Amino acid sequence: MFSLLRLAVPLLLLASAAVTALPKVSRTGKYLYTEDGDRFFIKGVAYQTQHPVVPGTSFVDNLADGPSCTRDVEFFQKLGINAIRSYFANSSLDHDSCMSTLSDAGIYVILDLTLPLNGSIDTTQPAWGTNVLDQYLRTIDTFEKYDNVLAYNIGNEVIKSDATQSAPFIMAAARDIRAYLNSISSSSLVAYAAIDGGADFVDNTADYLACDRSADSATASLDLYGLNNYEWCGNDTVTTFNNLNARFANYDIAAYFSEFGSENCNPNPRVWTEVPVMFDSNMTDVWSGGLAFSYFPDTSKGKNFGLMTPSSDSSSFVTTPEFDNLAAQYNAVTFVKTPTKTSVSNVQPSACPQATPSSWPVSNTLPPTADDAACGCLANALSCVFTPSTPDYTDIVGDLTGIACGLLIQNGGSCADISADGAAGVYGDIGMCDPTIKLSYVFTQYYEQSQRIPAACGFNGNATVNTNAGYNGVAAAVKSCIPSPSAVFTPRAPPVLVPVQPTGSSGAGKSAGGNSNTNTNSGRGARDLLVGASAVLGSMIVGMLWTLA
Repeated sequence: MFSLLRLAVPLLLLASAAVTALPKVSRTGKYLYTEDGDRFFIKGVAYQTQHPVVPGTSFVDNLADGPSCTRDVEFFQKLGINAIRSYFANSSLDHDSCMSTLSDAGIYVILDLTLPLNGSIDTTQPAWGTNVLDQYLRTIDTFEKYDNVLAYNIGNEVIKSDATQSAPFIMAAARDIRAYLNSISSSSLVAYAAIDGGADFVDNTADYLACDRSADSATASLDLYGLNNYEWCGNDTVTTFNNLNARFANYDIAAYFSEFGSENCNPNPRVWTEVPVMFDSNMTDVWSGGLAFSYFPDTSKGKNFGLMTPSSDSSSFVTTPEFDNLAAQYNAVTFVKTPTKTSVSNVQPSACPQATPSSWPVSNTLPPTADDAACGCLANALSCVFTPSTPDYTDIVGDLTGIACGLLIQNGGSCADISADGAAGVYGDIGMCDPTIKLSYVFTQYYEQSQRIPAACGFNGNATVNTNAGYNGVAAAVKSCIPSPSAVFTPRAPPVLVPVQPTGSSGAGKSAGGNSNTNTNSGRGARDLLVGASAVLGSMIVGMLWTLA
C-alpha cells in the first residue's frame, strides 16, 4: 500500500512540469552534449515487460501505462538513472502521463521503433518497405511532442555474424529516418543496438553503421551506436574492456552500451562493478554510458536478469539485492566534463569496410527510400489482388508468395522484382512495397501469364480480381507508377490506416485453380484493401525474447 509520502512524490513531480523541460541532447563528433554544452552520459536501465514469442499474444507498451510508470519512477530515482530504453510502443495509444512523469523526473527515453515479428527489418529476409517505414514514422509522430525522447532505435540485434545481409537495409532505415527527423526539425538521435560477437564481426558492423556515404546521402549514418555487451561478468578486472576500448578509440560517432549486466558467471547477485569502470575517464573518451538489463524480470538462456521481483498478481514490485547493488554503483558516479563541446567538432566519416565474401559479404549500395505513393499507385493498377480470407493473415502471406512465385517461375516468369539482395546490392523495383502489395504483384503476374482466366486468381480464396485495374498490363503499371525505382528522398508523413474490410465467402475459390471473387469497387478500393491489410500486419504483433551474449 502506498503511503501519503509516496503519493506526494508524483504530485510534486507533476507540479514542476510547467516550469522545467529537459535540455535537448545532440551529438558533436563522437560525444553527446546537452544544449548548455555539458557532456551527456546515458546512465539507465532497460524498461520492458517481457513476453514470449507466441503468435496471437500482445506486447506490453509500458509507456502507455501511466499508473505503473508513476510507481516505477520512484524506483528509477532510487537507482539514480537519467534514461530508460523502451523496446515497443503502440503509436495508437496515449503516452502523455508516463512521458510527462519521466520528464519531470529528469529521465530520457531511448525508444525502439520496431515491433515484434512483423514490425522490423528481418535478419534473414530483410526488406526496407513501406509497411515498416510507415510504422516507424507513426511512432515518431506520436512521440515527437515529448521533450525527453533522446533517441529512436531503428533495430535491435538485426545484423548477425552469420546473416549480415540485413546491414544495407538498416542503413537505409537510418538514412530515411534521419531525413524525416530533419524535415520536422527534430533533435532526436538515430540509434541502433548491435549484438556482440567476434571482434571482426563487431568492428565491421560498427564501421559499416558509421561510415562515409555522402555519395548516397549525407544522412546515411547513425548518431548513436549501441552495443549489447555482456563481457563483464561478476567482480571482473578493470582491464576487461581494454581490448574493446582500443578497437573503438577512433570511432566516428557516439557509442554506448545499449545493454549490459552479465549473469553467465552466476554472480548471485550481480555486483555491477563495471559501472565505475564504464564512467571512468579511461572509457568516457570512447563510450557515453550504458543501460543495465533489466528493470523487469527477464529470462534468457535460463538466466534471470530482473532487478525487481513482482507480487503474485504483478500489481506491485519489491527490489532485489541486484537493484540495491546497482543503485549504490550508479549513485556514486560523477560524470566527467571533458572534452568540452567547443573543443571538438564533427569529422569526416571513415571509409566503409570493403565487402569480402568470407568476412563481410555486404554491399555498400543501399536500398531506395520506400515510396508509399508509388506503391499505392501500383496497388490500384494490379488486376489480381491479395484479399486474405482471415484477418490474421501473417502466417500465410509468406507461403502464398512462395506458391505464387513457384507457379510463375514454372511458366518462365520471375520474382526478381520483389526481391532484395543486401550482399549484391541489387534491389527489385517492387522490393520497397508492403508485403501485401508484393504478393498482389506476383498474383497479377501469374494471372496475366495465364491469360486472365478467373481460375488463375483464386489462391484458395485469398485473391480477388480487380476489374478496375485496366488492361495495359503489369509491366506498364510498374513503369508508370515507379519511374525511378532507385530514388532516395525525404519520406512524408505516412498514410492513414484503413481497416480491413470483411471478405465474403460466396464465390470464393478453394485453390489456385478454383473460382475467384471479383472486386467491383473503384480503383481506390484495391489500394485501401492493401493498406488495410498492412494495418493488420502492424497490429498482429506479439512479445519477444531478447538474445543476450
